[in-house]
Amino acid sequence: MRRKSAFAAVFKGRWRIAEMDMLASGDPDIAEPAHISFSGTADGDRAFGGLSAALDVRYGARDGAACAEFTWQGFDEGDPVCGRGWAALGIAGRLVGHIFVHNGDDSGFVAERE
Repeated sequence: MRRKSAFAAVFKGRWRIAEMDMLASGDPDIAEPAHISFSGTADGDRAFGGLSAALDVRYGARDGAACAEFTWQGFDEGDPVCGRGWAALGIAGRLVGHIFVHNGDDSGFVAERE
């Protein structure tokens, strides 16, 4: 069992993905509302387009700001996929981050707390 990070509280909860640089499948809300969630410990989940995934999260700091770095695995329209990503607290309390698909696309995103 991993120790709970003091940075985890900054991210805990569900965040609605409001913007993405690129989305291969078009509509980010095609299967369910696009979101990224953090449990406050070492896990979470995310969904956008036809992709849903579980997160394995590590909390810390990057350039003096709280940061969550994660790997993820899940399914994109039924096909197994995995990758990595990060999120940091940006201006106005929004999350800014980037999601990478292993051997595939990547996209920046902005999310707002629900």
